[in-house]
Amino acid sequence: MNPHRTLKLSARFILGGVFVYASFDKILQPSAFAEVVYNYKILPDGLINLTAIVLPCLELVLGTFLIIHFWMPGTVVMSNLLMITFIGALLFNMARGLDISCGCFSATAVESSMNILTVLRDTSFLAIAVYLLYSYFFHKN
Repeated sequence: MNPHRTLKLSARFILGGVFVYASFDKILQPSAFAEVVYNYKILPDGLINLTAIVLPCLELVLGTFLIIHFWMPGTVVMSNLLMITFIGALLFNMARGLDISCGCFSATAVESSMNILTVLRDTSFLAIAVYLLYSYFFHKN
């Protein structure tokens, strides 16, 4: 197996595993996750519950698709858009000075509040997503 294929496989499994892992607690506790979404104070109240239900399911589907190598062009585009959205929401609320749980891997407020390390962690996941985007759309191999 060539190094590029090994790297691409590793990237798919890492990002896919992150998305799947991140979805579990939020799927199991939708009302708690709705509170986390509400605390971001970005969405109108009418979209809080819908987001708390749809977002974790989207994470689960994207993670599963990355792992099983299904519909990769759409999956990598959606993964990149999701990571950009997550990082944007984090930066927006950090700039506003809100001290809230990021809700990245847990539906409860026990998770540490967001900080620059949270942004760096998510940026590393975005780097993996960007690599996958490049490898599926621009790298001919």
